Order: sequence, then C-alpha cells, then structure tokens
Amino acid sequence: MSPNKVQIEERTREIVAPWKNRQGGTIPVLQEVQKELGYLPEDALMVISRELKIPASELYGVATFYAQFHLKPRGRHIIRVCRGTACHVRGSLLIQEKIKNILQVEDNGTTEDLRFTLEPVACLGACGLAPVMMVDGETHGRLTPDKVMTIVESYE
Repeated sequence: MSPNKVQIEERTREIVAPWKNRQGGTIPVLQEVQKELGYLPEDALMVISRELKIPASELYGVATFYAQFHLKPRGRHIIRVCRGTACHVRGSLLIQEKIKNILQVEDNGTTEDLRFTLEPVACLGACGLAPVMMVDGETHGRLTPDKVMTIVESYE
C-alpha cells in the first residue's frame, strides 16, 4: 500500500531534519527520500523545498538532471534492455518489442500494477552475450523473443 500525502510529508520532514541549516544536503536528502518512497513524489519535493529553503525549481532541476532520480513510481522489478551496437545487431529491438507486448508498456514505462519498469539502456557491458537484458541486476544473455517470456514470467 502506498503512503498517503500526510505520511509522505511526515517521513520527508524526518529525513530532512538533520540537514536543516546545513550546506550540501540536496542530493543526500533526495537519495534518502527516494530510497524510502521508491521515487520523488511532488509532495515530498515541496517539503524538501520548504524545509531546506531551496526553490522547488532547483530541486526539480537536480532530480531531472541525474538519472538516479525518478519523479514517477517505478516497478518492483526493473528490466533494462541493452541497445548497444552488439546487442542491436543481434536483435535487441525484437527483445525490447517482445517485452513491451508482454507487459503492455512503452519504453521507460511502468506496468499498472507497479510490478515492472522497462528501461532501454545504451550498454550493459555484456557484448559477448548479446542480445542482453538485466532484471534487478541479474544479467540474461543470448536472448531470443521466446526466452524473454519465460524470464519475465519467472519474476511475476
């Protein structure tokens, strides 16, 4: 069950408290709030803005600049599909399309049940296993569209 607005605001204030009246807390606070809530909801960003006296636009700038931060809820399982040259040549686009069809999501989308998020990435560094995808840090290589279904089902 996701936290409500009051719970988000209370927890965010607790996280921000040690950083009040200190320099350099923006990124650590954003990291801790995201770790706690799974993403950076607008309600949390507004609390951080007020408590640290940082303009909301500056917080949004930081949160959208760094790829580690997410402004929307993400799935419990993150599927990263390699789009690097070796994977592309060996069919990663077919793999990606198969995953999109199975999960009914677009690139960088999250399933309605918050079970999966699909992220195409530039390279996973496993070119010898191309095409490759990673689910929650576990690498799956030498993929075919048929293998993808079995892999995705194993995380459900």
